[in-house]
Amino acid sequence: MKHSRRDFFKNYGIAAVSAPILLQTLGGCKSKSDQTTTSETTANAPAIEKYGLQLWTVKEDMAKDAKATLKAIADCGYAQLESFSGDKGVFWGMKPSEFKTYVGDLGMQLVSSHINPDFTIKKETEEEFKKLVDDCASIGMSYVLNPFPGEIKTADEWKKITEGLNRQGEITKASGIKMGYHNHHIEFLPTSDGSLPEEIMLKGTDADLVSFELDLYWVVKAGQDPEKWLKDYANRFKLVHIKDLYKEVRLKEIEATEKKEDPFWPLGASTTLGNGRIDFSKVLKTSKEKGVEYFIVEQERFDNSSPLEDIKKDAEFMKNLQFA
Repeated sequence: MKHSRRDFFKNYGIAAVSAPILLQTLGGCKSKSDQTTTSETTANAPAIEKYGLQLWTVKEDMAKDAKATLKAIADCGYAQLESFSGDKGVFWGMKPSEFKTYVGDLGMQLVSSHINPDFTIKKETEEEFKKLVDDCASIGMSYVLNPFPGEIKTADEWKKITEGLNRQGEITKASGIKMGYHNHHIEFLPTSDGSLPEEIMLKGTDADLVSFELDLYWVVKAGQDPEKWLKDYANRFKLVHIKDLYKEVRLKEIEATEKKEDPFWPLGASTTLGNGRIDFSKVLKTSKEKGVEYFIVEQERFDNSSPLEDIKKDAEFMKNLQFA
């Protein structure tokens, strides 16, 4: 089955998602651990004080009741949000200013969003892209990002993506925000000439116009070392997706019991933070040292749990994270 941009964007919508667990059954995220003295808070300050959540993690709940879901996210301690262009748009059916006010009253800020990948390669979408950029800039967002360009395999195709990102970067710069690119695993698969797509884009884009979001899960899934990329291209990665990958034993169980129709895409095997194989105490320390500005939690698989339950666990992990 060919995995096209059209297929991806269809899947990126939320019209046909399964019914979510009722929000009211989940409660808030406040606990006794929040009731600490000033001295305790100072001594146990998290390594990363502000962290966000990619709303894709809770897409079913957002589709059912966006405002209630945003309240639940805030109760967990998330200070920032990253959205995506689903069926209800980046602002979930609200006007940009309404969304900003609502999440601001909850103590959160929308800092970035994944957007329609067609904006990068189809110049006929430029006016639509400009309108979205202006809306994002009007509420103080920092980044809009291409989340996935489609199933492309040649170096020349990736160079066209690179050209498109630079063109988009010129547009976003004029509005006061920045263009970005978010990886999956395909950016680390060699093209026919042996070059890596991620490197083609990093070398071919203007650093003043285009930044990158490093999805730690997909980098590790591709067999790469995220710390090496962060060091080799310091200050190019301005955002990271904090997403854990199951350890080998569980990963093999998943691969043995679940069939994948599209061999181009590995089976999803993300888990709650700290339950997998990524050493976040090291990689996030390197991230912070090498110029990352935004730390965005994401999870896509929920074994014997639910998104709203697991984001509590992920937030608790971030609250207790200390650098190695």
